[in-house]
Amino acid sequence: MDSISEKHIENSKFQIILILLLVSLTFLLAIFAMGSGSSSNLDMLTTLKIILGLENSNDLQSAIIWELRFPRILMAIVGGAALATAGALMQGCLGNPLVSPLTLGVASGAALGAAFAIVLGFSIVSNSEIAIVANAFLFSLIVVGIIIQLGNMRSISAESYILVGIAITFIAGAIVSTMQYFATDAQLSQLAHWSFGSLSRPTLIQTLWISVALIGLMPSAMKWSWDLNALSLGGDDFAISTGVDPSTTRKRILILSAFLTSIVIAFTGLIGFVGLAAPHMSRLIVGNDYRKLIPCSAVFGSLLTLFADTLGRTLFAPIIIPVGIMLSIIGGPFFMYLLLKNRGVNS
Repeated sequence: MDSISEKHIENSKFQIILILLLVSLTFLLAIFAMGSGSSSNLDMLTTLKIILGLENSNDLQSAIIWELRFPRILMAIVGGAALATAGALMQGCLGNPLVSPLTLGVASGAALGAAFAIVLGFSIVSNSEIAIVANAFLFSLIVVGIIIQLGNMRSISAESYILVGIAITFIAGAIVSTMQYFATDAQLSQLAHWSFGSLSRPTLIQTLWISVALIGLMPSAMKWSWDLNALSLGGDDFAISTGVDPSTTRKRILILSAFLTSIVIAFTGLIGFVGLAAPHMSRLIVGNDYRKLIPCSAVFGSLLTLFADTLGRTLFAPIIIPVGIMLSIIGGPFFMYLLLKNRGVNS
């Protein structure tokens, strides 16, 4: 028994070290991203000197670093962490590894809200600058609320939420497609550009407020780790025997996941893959213990999003490839490789 406990402690220490290494790698990548870009006035060394206060910057250099690059990098880190955390929470509470925030109605709701603002000119706010953001945020929450209510009407099982989510996603997608059919070329272009997902849209002030909101929600995610462990170990019956209410737990986790996702995609547009892949990649390192899986997924999400965005804006500079496209190009094949390798299949 002692040897088993010692082995468990050693494994936990090793897993924590790996998570810290991922944090360090994300930090190093952020520094590299700050010094990477198409500007000839800002190479890596010059950027580092300016950040460390070793060299004075002119107005142009200061604007590029603190108004363009820094908000983008910060949004990649906190946004990727939020999407990955939401994905881990949803997969845990619904017991389905193929569930992600964007496949369970949040994306379709946000796209529906954006389409209302772009094509029909309808918005819940009068300020045209944040009309799309406000609509995308509110509609994504409304759709998730409908999914939860309809899921409760059918039954309290995890499958109910998934099936209702798929149905609502198709309905919202059909409405968006209908509006696209009647939209002008300019409206179609704007809606398509929004759907690609971009980290350049939020301003510095908006990014800071988004970061505060998301960081404030992260402890709530960790609070559910014990309940998720109970659900994943033995299903609803085992969770009930340990004092966990599966129905209430699922509803509250879905609401929390919806907030984490909506805050991000309302400003950035649709950024997929992170919420699906980061939890899977984290399981290869820390297993299915949500006390470690949630923070590991957050770090993996930050790293994936930051890497994809940095590559997208430097690979064909000054042309910038949206982060949503880059995540699919980079992450899809890599994710398949990890899954096949984990199952012992030779690629």
